[in-house]
Formats: sequence, C-alpha cells, structure tokens
Amino acid sequence: MRHFTLVSFIVAPLLAAAVAQAQTPAATATADLKAKGGAAAGSAILTDGPKGVLLKIEVKGLPHGWHGLHFHEKGDCSDAAFKSAGGHVHGGVTLVHGLMNPEGNESGDLPNLYVGHDGVGVAEIFAPYVALKSNTARTALLDQDGSAIVIHANPDDHMTQPIGGAGDRIACGVIRAAQ
Repeated sequence: MRHFTLVSFIVAPLLAAAVAQAQTPAATATADLKAKGGAAAGSAILTDGPKGVLLKIEVKGLPHGWHGLHFHEKGDCSDAAFKSAGGHVHGGVTLVHGLMNPEGNESGDLPNLYVGHDGVGVAEIFAPYVALKSNTARTALLDQDGSAIVIHANPDDHMTQPIGGAGDRIACGVIRAAQ
C-alpha cells in the first residue's frame, strides 16, 4: 500500500500537468487586411499547430481571379504600395521562391487565393514552414519585427523568381498576437 501511495504522489501531478497542457488553447494571431487607400479588405486568423500554422482568411472588395498570397517578413503595411512589409518570409540564407520549385525555401510561400466575381474570397490554408513564435525550428511570424500577410494583383506561378510573377501588392495586414 505504501508503494502505491508514493507512485500516486509522483505520477498524479505529472498526469495533471500533461492533461492541462493538452487542454491549453493553441496560440492564435489575427490580421486586419487593408486595400490600397486604407479600405478594409478582410481579415485572417492564424492558429499555431504542432507542425505549422493554420490560416483562415476572408477577403472582400478585391478584383476577381487568382491572387498570390504570401507571408512577408515585416509587420508593417504603412506605405501605399505595401513595400514596407519587405520580402517574403524565408527560412534560409539563399532566397529561392516557389512552392513548385525544387530549390524553393521561402517559408512565406502560400497557395494562391481565389476571389469570386462578387469580390469575396475565403480560404483555409495550412502553412507547414512557419510557426507563430520562435519555439520551433520553423520560421517565426511573431518575431522581433513581426510579419504581414500580403495579397498580390496576379496569381503566383510558384516558380518564377523573385515572387512568381504575382505583381503589385493590393492588400496587406499586419499579423498580431491575439489578445
């Protein structure tokens, strides 16, 4: 009986901690997307997972068709052309763009976003090369200078350097940790 009590005393707190950790909600972040001129263009919710980030994005008022969608390296959408968001988030020293490029290494590359004739687009995308915070080997979106979600005027061909022919930036949203 004494042995059982000692084991219970040691195992019970460890089990309780494991259960509490399993019930801890995943870290989340949000982004309010703005079009050129500052008009609201939609929103995004990012949820950190054990093997990547789940991005749920809803846009409105954008041109019909396919649009390049990327995580950009700076949490800054302050200039009119959204160039202050920098280049794509990347995970290596060399910068090679393209989900379909065998040499591609940019962590910020994402599939294209489709916007309907009504100007509305909705997507759920899993991004396996990023994390919200720097507690993994994946590239952190909420690092010291933050990150942004950028939507481009044209579709990304997922091969051409440096941005897959995606063209001008038409919407941008700073990624912020959810409160």
